[in-house]
Amino acid sequence: MTTWQDVERAEPEFAGRVRALFDAHKHKTIATLRADGSPRISGIEAQFADGDLVFGSMPGARKGADLRRDPRFALHSATVDPVDGAEADWPGEAKITGRATATEGEKGSDRFVADITEVVHTHLDPKATLLVVEWWTPTHGLRRVERE
Repeated sequence: MTTWQDVERAEPEFAGRVRALFDAHKHKTIATLRADGSPRISGIEAQFADGDLVFGSMPGARKGADLRRDPRFALHSATVDPVDGAEADWPGEAKITGRATATEGEKGSDRFVADITEVVHTHLDPKATLLVVEWWTPTHGLRRVERE
């Protein structure tokens, strides 16, 4: 299992940027898989706690049922638009994918801990002329691509 702490140990600066994007807003978006394999997008709250990425689901919620049946997920930070004229200040957006392991939550709710398979930070270069995509996996480490 790859924890958030593993990402921080491997690439602390990158992990710090990604975490800042997730911590900047309370609400995130999670993609899960329905029983027929089609995607489901839901709002969710997620936190970094004790070296793990954790998130929950209310009792009886579809996203919790999806994750118990098929643990694969994609979590997306809140996204804000770049400000015209200050595009270089745009912090970008972050995504984390993996598998969710159910643990006991409070008051019958579902609680999940992430086994992380990929972390992505998409942003602009300092001159705001290139789109930069950085991604980390446990197998290949940190990689980077720049696009016009």
